[in-house]
Amino acid sequence: MAIEIKVPALGESLVDAVVGQWLKGEGDSVSQGETILELETDKVNLDVTAESDGVLSAIQKQEGDVVTVGEILGTLDSDGAPAAASANGQEETPAEVEPAEAPVAANVAEARAESKEDNPAGTEPATVAPSGDDSSAGRAAPAVRRMAEEHNIDLAQVDGTGPNGRITRDDLMGHLARLQTKSAQPTPAPDVEPQKAAPPQAPATQPAAAPAPAATAQPDREERVRLSRRRQTIATRLVEAQQTAAMLTTFNEVDMSAVMELRSRRKDAFKEAHGVNLGFMSFFTKAVVGALKAFPEVNSELQGTELVLKKYYDIGIAVGAEEGLVVPVVRDADRKSFAGIEKEIRELATKARDGKLTLPELTGGTFTITNGGVFGSLLSTPILNTPQVGILGMHTIQQRPVAVDGEVVVRPMMYIALSYDHRVVDGSGAVQFLVKIKQLVEDPETLLLEG
Repeated sequence: MAIEIKVPALGESLVDAVVGQWLKGEGDSVSQGETILELETDKVNLDVTAESDGVLSAIQKQEGDVVTVGEILGTLDSDGAPAAASANGQEETPAEVEPAEAPVAANVAEARAESKEDNPAGTEPATVAPSGDDSSAGRAAPAVRRMAEEHNIDLAQVDGTGPNGRITRDDLMGHLARLQTKSAQPTPAPDVEPQKAAPPQAPATQPAAAPAPAATAQPDREERVRLSRRRQTIATRLVEAQQTAAMLTTFNEVDMSAVMELRSRRKDAFKEAHGVNLGFMSFFTKAVVGALKAFPEVNSELQGTELVLKKYYDIGIAVGAEEGLVVPVVRDADRKSFAGIEKEIRELATKARDGKLTLPELTGGTFTITNGGVFGSLLSTPILNTPQVGILGMHTIQQRPVAVDGEVVVRPMMYIALSYDHRVVDGSGAVQFLVKIKQLVEDPETLLLEG
């Protein structure tokens, strides 16, 4: 029986997706619940799984195609799941049809998690290739394999730039272009006897054309890579924020001495009691909550001619992931302890790096914090995460000379930046909001009362 593989419901406000990596090719057997392909959406990647045991009989949408909810991606033949006839007429079990060949990246999330554990430094993990003799073909979608056959290209000679070393259509076209360039290079002419001079002829009415210059294109110096759906969405949202909001940024600096002394004194006991490190993010999250309570217009959203003031504090924490920045949300941060905030940030960051964030974890924030300091940024102007009207930028801590009580001393200082929508927040309110955060961080005991 043929079973149609359709695009599942994508979540609230999502109507389409991009076909990502096919983990199975036409003719491959699949088990019920096994992941067949990935779909890329604006926020997260979704796995499409098999409804029953069978054989993937047809692929109708290729990598890079835009699809909508309910659209047919391919066909699964459930009648192909039992034993297939062998050459001598006897039946073979599915294990005999595909001896010792593991599914290609059957569990992408698990493979990524294992590579993280083996590679804590954050370098690129080794390519995960399928076992068996046809590992190169297994790293390409059926359409790419057909194209390779048409041009007599050995996929083992093609470098894959897709996830887990997957060979994409662009990889194949680039390889083909390089082969054509090599074949087009002129070869030296063989030595021949000089020919006798031809009899003189009448001059041509048009001068002879000059020889065409040698081609200067060097395909090896350029590469075309399709933007992921998330990267496209990030680009669109950033441009939208610049074009629709009256964005302005104000700066201040924070003396981190008190926080660093408190962390140094309490970090061991904190970790022993709660199983998580006491980081800077919990202090700044609490400080942001305290400042939002003092300046509620920063915790709002502009809808037409109305300002929606939000009396809850769902703080987005920007996290760098493989496909681009994501902003998971810490819900009701005002009701959480320092330990609760640190645990939730750690869990969300781990999910972001492993590609396991869900749509509810990425939506509904009221204010965002981004920490460029972890990458060494000294100063920057963060861009609004619309429709929010404020975002706080943290930066690297640097020992600098500052004046304290008429004396020059060296203190650990951090620049902080607040980007805000000037349509909603006045300049004086933005400056005072940032000063409030400075006061709370420099006197962390007040966070217990105001954060």
